This record gives sequence, structure tokens and C-alpha cells, in this order.
Amino acid sequence: MKKFAMTVGTSFLAASLLMSPAQAAQSNTGPAVPSEQQLSISGFMTYEQMQKRLDQIVKNSQGRVEVETVGVSNQGRDIYKATVGTGDRVILIESEIHGNEKTGTEALLNILQFLGSSNSPKAKQIREEVTLVALPKMNPDAAELDRRGNAMTWAEVEAAFPQLEGVTPSWNYYTWTLQGTNYGELPGFDVNRDFNPDLNYEPKAEDFPGNSASPGWFITPEAQTARDVYLDLQKEFGNVDVFVDLHHQGPFMKVEGTDDDVTMSISAQFVPDPNTAAGERYSEYADAYDYDFSRQLNVAVYDALQIGNSPFKNISLYQQGLDLPGTALGSFALNGSGTVLFEIRGQTQSFGQKMRGQLVKAVEDGLYGIIEGVADESVYEIDPEEYEDIPLTIR
Repeated sequence: MKKFAMTVGTSFLAASLLMSPAQAAQSNTGPAVPSEQQLSISGFMTYEQMQKRLDQIVKNSQGRVEVETVGVSNQGRDIYKATVGTGDRVILIESEIHGNEKTGTEALLNILQFLGSSNSPKAKQIREEVTLVALPKMNPDAAELDRRGNAMTWAEVEAAFPQLEGVTPSWNYYTWTLQGTNYGELPGFDVNRDFNPDLNYEPKAEDFPGNSASPGWFITPEAQTARDVYLDLQKEFGNVDVFVDLHHQGPFMKVEGTDDDVTMSISAQFVPDPNTAAGERYSEYADAYDYDFSRQLNVAVYDALQIGNSPFKNISLYQQGLDLPGTALGSFALNGSGTVLFEIRGQTQSFGQKMRGQLVKAVEDGLYGIIEGVADESVYEIDPEEYEDIPLTIR
């Protein structure tokens, strides 16, 4: 890994990907993803602007924030890791694994700026108790293209993994039109289906094309980078205590039992509990899996967004009962991390930059619920059963 240079260098989570190509193309005409509407996203941070902002954060922090290049995207863009704090408890947060889901990056950089520069008691306590690791804009090619999938052909996969020559491409390989993007012109993969609970897995021809309930393969450089960061943290600290993945979903979800639009959905559940009959196929991970801690973390997010006059109180539980071991959240949960999904409302195709400031603030406040709860240990006192009282998200 190289240190960051001080100059600018080089969904619904389940539903949209359970569609056939024909269904996915057809879905682009629906109200959640208006395919003909051209919405401005100029208010969101570009890759180059992120580089400059990271540069400034490092300078302002006087050494508290360290930024490194930890990988390179398929189109050659650096993937960055930012670290602040020296505590024993590790929180890993990634944003923009889907490139049209942008609020998380802005929230992460705001948090890095505060924790790196502030001398407040709150910032000092967090830095002393927590090591916060951020992977902002970790799918930079997709972010620059403002689309869900990365930019990578199956031929490039075969070149990198000769053992896969001639096999049917993986099920998450986009070659059709999705969310207004014609992947036939520039194919790509849903990187968030390219993870595997076996963090040392090597791609095998017999495991393709797979499906949504199967593990992924680490065939994309972006997923490989996230995996490598996770393994390095495991080696250094023994465990990655918390993993948070920042996403967006459709804009017209409702809070169960109300007519209120969901501000954000959250979740602790991505694979069946390996300690149950439903999760028996994951039994080798049973000792590491900690569903109660994941539930505690999600309650901390929920509670943080219910305080005072917060405009972000419409928080609900994302679809439950999932079995998605190919997601980063599913894979890392099985490896012992408490996990939290953020699904803010609307991709860029839905709102453009409208509501940007409000939604970024919702993500930021929710993340502080986790970070502060881990730092002051209050999250460990939460009754995990409170998770079951959070209302569901209704389509």
C-alpha cells in the first residue's frame, strides 16, 4: 500500500437484482427510476473533487487522518482508504459500491474532517477508543459513470482468471439496460455480489454463473480491494468489530403502518443465522456470527435519528429474511463483524441532487449513532430485541 499523495492523481439491495434482464430493462420505465429524465447531479462530489477533499482533510488533521491507496479500479483509478483514531475497536465503512448511490461518500468525508480536526471531548473520545476506517467511493469507475455497475467485460475476467475461459458469465454481469444505463455499450458487474465468506476463495469454473443466493468470486478489482482491506484489519486487530455499507434504494418506500415516505432503511440481516436450521449451510461460521451485536448497532442508528426535532425520523427495517452471501455485508457478517446496512431513499436517477443536503445529513447522523455508541460502549447495553420493534419498509 502506498501513502496518499498530496496532489490529485490518477436498490433495493435484493429486488432489482433478482430480475431477469428483460424485467430489469422493463423496470426502468417505472416511477422509481424515470429513465427519460435527465437530472442534475453536479452538486455531488466527483472523483477528482474527492481526491482534493481527502488531501485537505489530511492537511487539516495534522497527522490524525492517514489516507492510503489500497487498490486500483478496473479503469485505473486509485481506491483510497482513510483511517482516523487509535482505538482497539475497528469500524470499517464503505460508500459507493454502487456508483449512483452517492450520499454516503459525502457523509464519510464530513465525519473524517470532524474527527481529524476537532479537539472537542467527543472527537477525542472517539479517536482514543475507535479506529475508524473508510473506503469512500470504493467503486470509482461506476461513480464517474453515475451507474450501479463497474466498467469491466467478461473477456477481462477471463484474461485475469484463465481457468474461467468459456464458462457462462456470472449472473451479476450487466449487459442490458438498468436504471437508465445501457450496459450493452459498456458492460460491468454488480460489485456488491462479488464477495465470498471464504475470504481466501479463488474462482472455480464450476461455481459459475451462480445466483443471488450463492457466494461471489472476488473477480472484480474493487471487491478484491475491499476484501484485502478487511483481511489486513483482521490481521492487525484480530477482528473488524463493525462493518457498515452505505447504499440507496427506491424513492417511494413507505414506513409500515403509515403513509410516510421512508428517509432511510436499515438492516442487520443478510444471511440466515448459522446457528439455526435455516443457516445450516453456513455452520462453519457459527462461532463468529454475532446477530445480536448487529441488531444493537442498528438500534443505535434508529435511536440517533429519533432525537429531538430531527427531520429524519422515518427510519424503517429493510427487507428481512435475506440470503445474500455474495454481498459484502453477508460475507463480513459471517466473518464476525457486526453489520449495518444504510439504504437512503432514491438513486441519482430518482432525485438528481434534490434533497442531497438533507439525505447526507441523515447518513451522517446515523453513522454517529454507531461511532459514538461503540466509543462510549453504550451500544453494548442496548437490548437487541428492540430491533424487532422497528417498523418495516413497505414498497
